Amino acid sequence: TKIPFKLQQNHALLTFEDEEVAQRLTKKSKHTVNLDNRTANVTVKPFELEMGFRFELHVTVSGKKLKVSEIPQLPIPENWMRDKLELNFYKTEQGGGGEIENVTYDKKSGTAVITFLKPGASNTFAGRTKYPFCAEGKYFKLSVSPYVDFHLEKFQPYCGVSKRTILLKGIPDVEEDEESVQDMIEIHFQKPSNGGGEIEKIKYSSKGAACVCFEE
Repeated sequence: TKIPFKLQQNHALLTFEDEEVAQRLTKKSKHTVNLDNRTANVTVKPFELEMGFRFELHVTVSGKKLKVSEIPQLPIPENWMRDKLELNFYKTEQGGGGEIENVTYDKKSGTAVITFLKPGASNTFAGRTKYPFCAEGKYFKLSVSPYVDFHLEKFQPYCGVSKRTILLKGIPDVEEDEESVQDMIEIHFQKPSNGGGEIEKIKYSSKGAACVCFEE
């Protein structure tokens, strides 16, 4: 799962293949790193994830429902308007969807949801944005669009401390470019003599806060 994290300036994230390496470096806390012509005293901190949520968003386009908007305000009762909408969208000879199960009409917003009885009936309107509508002796063009349903699955809160990733703080400003400094940090922390090990991923930020995706 990819989790977004705001990495502050002059901080670095290092993910090791072996969680024991990360735990060992965190326990020692203070480390001296060679950055070309100077040494830097940096601090290793546990990588703590802020409280957040992860979920799967599923989007379904209904084959039975149709969204209708720009319905004109007419001086007739709402139940009459529902009947007129049902008759209008029932007519298969002008491209309607056939028998209708339900019409939900909101006069205030000028919108409605037409639910057809037959699955796939709303696909008749695919590619169309306007549909003719006659009422009170007048001709209108209503806006039509697919009815989209959104629902969440696997909704889970997350927080805690990563076992394989460490947060490196206190990296000084140096003349070298960001990539060169990142390489020097990686070389230092992958050496067993420095308590390090194989690094799976590293990200260093020298030019202000950066948004990175941490994978757990």
